Amino acid sequence: MPEAKPSVYVETTIPSYLTAWPSRDLVVATHQQITNVWWRDAKDRFDLFTSQSVLDEATSGDPQAVIERLRSLQGVPVLPPDPRVESVAAEYIDLLKLPPKATTDAVHLAYAVVFEMTYLATWNMRHLANSLTMRRLTEFNTARSMHVPLVVTPEYLLEFVEEDEP
Repeated sequence: MPEAKPSVYVETTIPSYLTAWPSRDLVVATHQQITNVWWRDAKDRFDLFTSQSVLDEATSGDPQAVIERLRSLQGVPVLPPDPRVESVAAEYIDLLKLPPKATTDAVHLAYAVVFEMTYLATWNMRHLANSLTMRRLTEFNTARSMHVPLVVTPEYLLEFVEEDEP
């Protein structure tokens, strides 16, 4: 029997970086390139999932960019609504001290927890992919016997894949 692939919740920054015009900012351009390289094989190496929250965020902004972001997510299963997501997200808003404009970040994290994703893939370093968030999340969830996904960037997942090669 084949081994199960690790699961990845794809947060909004992933389709945004995949489809954006190449940035003149070298760091952002590097993140865009890494995202594109990772995405090429991601569906073969991981079970990818997203949520309606991601689709909703992906529909804001330039109409052509919206089309491209949504197109990049075609074929990625959308996790179903779950009342636990809303209640967990409300706790994370306080736990992570998220400003009102970043409350959807708590929703993404809650989806990854409730649906027991192996990873949450994001380029959102400010609110998600950082050591303080991981420490708070791990302590909070462990105390409540809740799942703790790893919140990582595509760069981490790309390196994970390369290390996994024979």
